[in-house]
Amino acid sequence: MMSLHPKVIDLTLDRVWRLLEAMDHPERRLPPVIHIAGTNGKGSTLAMFRAGLEGAGKAVHAYTSPHLARFHERIRLAGELIDEAHLTKVLDRCYAANGGESITYFEITTVAALVAFAETRADYTLLEVGLGGRLDATNVVDPVLTVITPISVDHTQFLGDTIEAIAREKAGILKRGVPCVVGPQTEAALEVIEAKAERVGAPLLVHGQHWHVWEERGRLIFQDETGLVDLPMPALIGAHQVQNAGAALAGLRALGFDEAACEAAMTDATWPARMQRLRTGPLVEAAGSAELWLDGGHNPSAGEALAAALGTLPTRPLHLVCGMLNTKDITGFMRPLTDHAESLTAVSIPGEAATLSAEETATEARKLWSNVTTAPDVRSAIEAIVEKAPEARILICGSLYLAGNILRENG
Repeated sequence: MMSLHPKVIDLTLDRVWRLLEAMDHPERRLPPVIHIAGTNGKGSTLAMFRAGLEGAGKAVHAYTSPHLARFHERIRLAGELIDEAHLTKVLDRCYAANGGESITYFEITTVAALVAFAETRADYTLLEVGLGGRLDATNVVDPVLTVITPISVDHTQFLGDTIEAIAREKAGILKRGVPCVVGPQTEAALEVIEAKAERVGAPLLVHGQHWHVWEERGRLIFQDETGLVDLPMPALIGAHQVQNAGAALAGLRALGFDEAACEAAMTDATWPARMQRLRTGPLVEAAGSAELWLDGGHNPSAGEALAAALGTLPTRPLHLVCGMLNTKDITGFMRPLTDHAESLTAVSIPGEAATLSAEETATEARKLWSNVTTAPDVRSAIEAIVEKAPEARILICGSLYLAGNILRENG
């Protein structure tokens, strides 16, 4: 399938519509769809949304990307990851229906997910946008609710190099008459979203206007036009997760769910490689008494969120193991972490053509830290750190692709 189109990413919907027609339009036969776009927090918001819906006894399909360890993670059918036989069958059907025509890997696999969702009973479908929104392969549905999480500058080669241009792409998921929950935004991004909503007739539920969320005495307080709820803090770690939680709660309440669903959204959500503490596996054994953490954030906003999350943990010497792609703002990601980390060990991301070499990442890191080294792989980096600092806190970070590699290696 990856050989069917010369580009990995080519944003247009023509090829998707052609294949959907060949597959008898599965997008028209889905359980009610919640469509989620944004730069940061899409996956975490989706995870909390799913936990809330399932806490209310609903069966939920979910589509996310990219996967970390196995492709199957992208497609969750009525709560369970798609199995190998079902995945193979639906991919084969889409491949045959495509008839050798040009189509990207993401497009054909998205159609396969929609087919699987249409043919499996559930109460809701959660769809995470892959890239942008307006021309993303998921933007072929008629949702009951849309969500736009915080927008920042990322993927500029595809979406534009200003916050306004990127917001226009994200706002492309807005539909006439369909409510949209809008997470915290810059003034420039919000103006674009509001203008698009007015043009298409989409009612907005905007953070700071229609709903508010904050932490108070170790509890999460959410307030909207129907009242106030006092909930446990999100199971997902980090101050930024309070805002993601707010978006999920605003959506659940807009759909009519009660406080029990809202509490399940806070307590039951799981999302790998988002400030995830690794507790078992060979890399944990190599770390000895050191703490081992994993995060897949890779842009400046993610760096700021990581720094805030690290600031809430008990004091312990922090050492970074970092691998990044050559398409990312390396210094922008690293800069917020400089006050927290004592060292950075750079690695390459195994099997990724777009990886920066360890030395290239180290060169950028030396602009911010004096204590920067390289290692041939993550395990070697961990061993070198614990030899000097056996009680360290080690954070592996910089890329979802690196995080996926770690989850496979440490499984």
